[in-house]
Amino acid sequence: MTIPTTSLYDRERSRWVRLRTLVILRWIAIVGQIIALIVTVYLFQLELEVGLAAMAIGASIIANLFSSFLYPETKRLTELEAMLMLLFDLLQLCLLLYLTGGLNNPFALLVLAPVTIAATFLRLRNTAMLGGVAIAIITALALWHFPLITSTGELLELPAIFRFGFWISLVVGVLFLGAYARQITTEMHDMSDALLATQMALAREQKLTDLGGVVAAAAHELGTPLATIKLVSAELLDEAGDNDDLVEDLRLIGDQADRCRDILRSMGRAGKDDLHLRNVPIEGILREAAEPHLTRGKEIRFHIAKDTIAPDTQPIISRRPEIIHGLRNLIQNAVDFAATTVDVEMHWSKDTVLVRICDDGAGYSQNVISRIGDPFVRQRNLPQRPGYDGMGLGLFIAKTLLERSGAKLAFANGGDLGGAIVTVSWIRSKVDPDHGERAALGENVPIDI
Repeated sequence: MTIPTTSLYDRERSRWVRLRTLVILRWIAIVGQIIALIVTVYLFQLELEVGLAAMAIGASIIANLFSSFLYPETKRLTELEAMLMLLFDLLQLCLLLYLTGGLNNPFALLVLAPVTIAATFLRLRNTAMLGGVAIAIITALALWHFPLITSTGELLELPAIFRFGFWISLVVGVLFLGAYARQITTEMHDMSDALLATQMALAREQKLTDLGGVVAAAAHELGTPLATIKLVSAELLDEAGDNDDLVEDLRLIGDQADRCRDILRSMGRAGKDDLHLRNVPIEGILREAAEPHLTRGKEIRFHIAKDTIAPDTQPIISRRPEIIHGLRNLIQNAVDFAATTVDVEMHWSKDTVLVRICDDGAGYSQNVISRIGDPFVRQRNLPQRPGYDGMGLGLFIAKTLLERSGAKLAFANGGDLGGAIVTVSWIRSKVDPDHGERAALGENVPIDI
């Protein structure tokens, strides 16, 4: 199964933004700039370079018209196109600020907008470049700009210490808001990718479960005809006498019937799609989850609790794909990092069902143990796992799927084997509502294909 990666997010996320989105935002900015210019000139009667300011706004209008007519509304921006659009907006805004008082203009705060928007969908390099341009222009505006003058000739200018403070606040705003917006957006999309991977894993497990049921049902239904063929061919073989050709053909029929039986058995181990087999003891669930890893060179030992109230009556839970796949991921992780041995322990009482998976590896690294279960967090000591290129999705998927079934997970180091410990616990009524007392399940139903 292919798992989405953060590198895919970094390369392609700019293409998630439509040109139409940025065009609409620019139209809003244009309307605001026109209103601000009219109010400043006619209401407050300030002396401005109206012609140059109108040309700057007109350039933005022309750029929007070209973008609207040359490209379809559904166009997705490339990384370069998105960066150039935001750079144009930044330069156009700073030109207006240069013509209208520089940092003495309260609308200088809007310089933060293009950088914050860029941080949500551009790569880090382009976002940093845009932020650097913004800081350079803010610095230039603090030193050079057209002054704000009233109709009476009075100069409107902030005290030097206030201009310096405003410059500092804008620089800090560019850095902080850019970093904050990028971090939050990256975490949101990391979580989205990880949840997509979880859904894919669950869908795959569900398909495998369904396929196993179909094959097993076929094996069950074909068992009687194959046995009949085998029996009849054996009786005919006894009556064939000295007819060598007939004897050979009958033996071939019997051998092929045996082969069909063996093939069907090897293809489906889960059993018939029987309602009774949809609910199995907890040990059966754990052994099924561990089965793909039994031959990987590490010893997997299963321990059944001996100190419970009814040690011979195991909880009987549903063979839900999320439980099987979640436990399988935890056992796989333990096998990957174990030196020689993995212990899978089962405990239960009247109220709880608990599974503990321990290995004799080095345990979880202290710097990530508090973050285990978050997506894209590399786990433990990777040099012990040659060729491993994990992203922390295995434990995230396991944790997400098992919590979906009502489980609680805890990660720690230590135990009898001295390595990592994963504890999975359920409230018994959520996974074994009848506490081992089975009522009639009804008739078996056909498998949907």
